Amino acid sequence: MVSAVTLLIGWVLDLIFGDPARLPHPVVWFGRLIAAGEHRLNRNPHRRLKGALLAIGLILLVFDLAWLIRTLLGIFALIFYDGTTIHQIPLLMYLFDILAIFFCLAGTTLIREVRQVFFALDRSLEEGRQQVARIVGRDTSQLSAQEVRTAALETLAENLSDGVIAPLFWLLLLGTPGMLAYKMVNTLDSMIGYHTERYLEFGCVAARIDDVANYIPARLTALLMVLSSGRLKLLGFVRKYGRNHASPNSGYPESALAAILDCRFGGPHYYFGELFDKPYIGSNPRELSTADMKKAVCINRTAEIIMVAIVAIISIFTYYY
Repeated sequence: MVSAVTLLIGWVLDLIFGDPARLPHPVVWFGRLIAAGEHRLNRNPHRRLKGALLAIGLILLVFDLAWLIRTLLGIFALIFYDGTTIHQIPLLMYLFDILAIFFCLAGTTLIREVRQVFFALDRSLEEGRQQVARIVGRDTSQLSAQEVRTAALETLAENLSDGVIAPLFWLLLLGTPGMLAYKMVNTLDSMIGYHTERYLEFGCVAARIDDVANYIPARLTALLMVLSSGRLKLLGFVRKYGRNHASPNSGYPESALAAILDCRFGGPHYYFGELFDKPYIGSNPRELSTADMKKAVCINRTAEIIMVAIVAIISIFTYYY
């Protein structure tokens, strides 16, 4: 029961505040560790082996350190006697869980960023390009207004999985240490998991670990999005187009949103100066609008609420049974 309470408190904090701009964020620390390791190790010979050791070592470090901190904090418990039973409440451990959940969820920040892309685009194309560059890895300098909107909505769908559903999935399986370890997996992939000359060998294992960690969450995300739309027949669209992506996972939430909006995602994009010819997801190249963004945000929030409810219910059931 307490696990469900800590989940709800951490989730509500994310709803209210999003990622705190002025507080030290674990993902920032993760990024610094990855950057330092990449700078030191990403050179011949044995680049793939060194990249694998860095990725696995950092993931295990985060999990073990989080588990150790949580365990030690659990020792310091508030003890009280109700007349019949002595109760121990590890308040510091619960606080650690709340903060971990708060930091690992990124639903509110993602939605804010996507909204800002559309608002900036209403002012000028150049502002829209600059704003979308904050949330995508592709070259945005030559994007059209339609491509800016498409990039923002693709990111909204993909990061619903990476930033909300997957962390909650791993929280359910492995607790807050697993949730934090997943964030390290995701950060590794976002920094060194690219198929470019610099990262192809060094980040290969990190990218594969991310694929495995997101395999179920990505498909679960697509299912929750379709359920949120109330149109289960769209699952056929997801089955058809879910594989039309360079990633074995990202295509599923993107295809779910493309089905809901009746639009087309994907296509060729530039990353780090290299052209990647991605297949299309969907077949309707209609113009996207702010109304589509608002609908997509509603779908994201509904899917998020369903997932939080699922994890909370399972936590309560586990506590009692």
